[in-house]
Amino acid sequence: MSELIVIPARWGSTRLTGKPLHPIAGRMLLERAAAIAMMAARELGDADVLVATDDTRILDAANTLGLHAVLTSPDITSGSGRALAALRATGKAYDLVVNLQGDAPFTAPVHIVEIVRAARANGADVTTPVVQLDWARLDALRAHKLSTPASGTTCIRAADGRALWFSKAVLPFIRKEAELRDKLPLSPVLQHIGLYCYRPDALAAFEATEPLHYEVLEGLEQLRLLELGLDIRAVIVEPARITMSGVDSPSDVERAERLIAEHGDPFVDWRA
Repeated sequence: MSELIVIPARWGSTRLTGKPLHPIAGRMLLERAAAIAMMAARELGDADVLVATDDTRILDAANTLGLHAVLTSPDITSGSGRALAALRATGKAYDLVVNLQGDAPFTAPVHIVEIVRAARANGADVTTPVVQLDWARLDALRAHKLSTPASGTTCIRAADGRALWFSKAVLPFIRKEAELRDKLPLSPVLQHIGLYCYRPDALAAFEATEPLHYEVLEGLEQLRLLELGLDIRAVIVEPARITMSGVDSPSDVERAERLIAEHGDPFVDWRA
């Protein structure tokens, strides 16, 4: 099978203009995303990596880093839309397309590898990773939601891995939780990681449809996929060494740099 890993990289950002070129501990955000993609591509064997941007400054930076890049329309507002435009720009018939968020510098390359390998085997329309939270991580998620209720997404999946629902609420509700804490090392809560491996037809169907009812209510684009009746498989993976949502503001930059100082820098230069 042939795979394309796309890194959407948009110049405009309300709180961090030119975000892909912003340095995080001395490395551009784009460079960090590229390292993640290239490490995963090498492990997968034949995957291609492509930066999809709306700005020539990012295009030039990608070329300087030795990356393949394409210009896409500035009117595209979503990462999935930019991934689809990049796929079409290649003129090639890829079997799978990974949408790697360009503002998530701590994505574990192994998570890309695991969802692609699962997608090769499962025939699903979309494959995405989830982490089964231990009790301490569940407590941390609940505590974080007290101040930022929309942070963190959970997933309900069937025994065969089919995703049944995603929510900003902490699902499932756990009856007799104290008893389960005594018996089990892991909670039943699965936290979703915003990384997707699409069949091209599924990506095209998603982009051809306006946001649907539950997607609008929860603010979760993956609910559009479920409302369209697409088969999403949720693959359980191990937590990344450093976890953080996307870098969207100067305060996020500071937090990312603190995490690197505390836990070490996961960046690996693929050109070395």
